Amino acid sequence: MSLIRRLARPMLASTFIAGGVDALRNPKARADVAGPVATKVAAKLPMKLPQDPVDLVRLDAAVKIGAGLALAMGRFPRLASATLAASLVPTTFAGHPFWQEQDPARRNQQRVHFFKNVSMLGGLILAALDTEGEPSLRWRARHAAQHASKETHRATRHATRETRRATRLATKEAQRAAWRATRAAEHARERISSRLPG
Repeated sequence: MSLIRRLARPMLASTFIAGGVDALRNPKARADVAGPVATKVAAKLPMKLPQDPVDLVRLDAAVKIGAGLALAMGRFPRLASATLAASLVPTTFAGHPFWQEQDPARRNQQRVHFFKNVSMLGGLILAALDTEGEPSLRWRARHAAQHASKETHRATRHATRETRRATRLATKEAQRAAWRATRAAEHARERISSRLPG
């Protein structure tokens, strides 16, 4: 399975790296197509992004190259996949709005690209959720909570047993001490009464 991941990750990342390099070389052409949608999306995001479409294309290209290289090399593959998926959504809507095309040939071409991106998005989501056979963080957290609960229960039972044992020992010691005190008092009384005149 590890060999499959080593082959599949670079394959999945290749289109993002190649597309990012191409966008850095020629950002103007992409900015002309994606500009209206890209600036609207950038304005609605919580982080401060450039408003110039060319700068947005360059930023998107840098993200795709960086995350694509990380995914291809297996460095933080889940984070890299999630980053690529997040960057692919606005790119798809901005770059391939087939529903706006009037020409049937252009509409069909844009539809093909749109659904190709949707397919890649599905692959990226799977890659982002891939735990490489290890349990997920959610499973680990639940398992740790259950383990902690069992340990707490075990510790409580142990503490209860030890408390009962200590109580029994203390009770026995107190009984022995009381018995010794009673015996000592009886001996003292017998000695005193033996010394008294008849």
